[in-house]
Amino acid sequence: MSHYTRVRTTLRDRKTLVRALRKLGFAHVESHDAPQPLYGYQGDRRSQTAEVIIRRKHVGSASNDIGFALTPDGSFQAVVSEYDRRRYGAAWLRRLTSAYGHETALSFAEENGYDVVTEETDKDGTVRLTLRRSTL
Repeated sequence: MSHYTRVRTTLRDRKTLVRALRKLGFAHVESHDAPQPLYGYQGDRRSQTAEVIIRRKHVGSASNDIGFALTPDGSFQAVVSEYDRRRYGAAWLRRLTSAYGHETALSFAEENGYDVVTEETDKDGTVRLTLRRSTL
């Protein structure tokens, strides 16, 4: 049975987190108002819970559920098993945080009347957006 590790993040918006996870290739992401149990690779119910969950069958062979648990300060804490941290560790969390930032920028643009004119990705992975205020 793999041990789960909790990792603090700066991710705060549930809908944006779900969109960022989908952007990283997880088509099936659960979002719950109340914490739900996570399951281990053998289908065993674990004591860990989370509001945003990628079920083990969508993570990979012999994987455990990956969760994001809401903390009292309003941020989400990643809940990842020791086994899955090999693939979904610090580098993956950086990519998730980047995708989350990109989704946040796109939401801000849309909510404030901007259109995306260009979107470019540098060699280092930095995404540059050029926005223009929409004219009606």
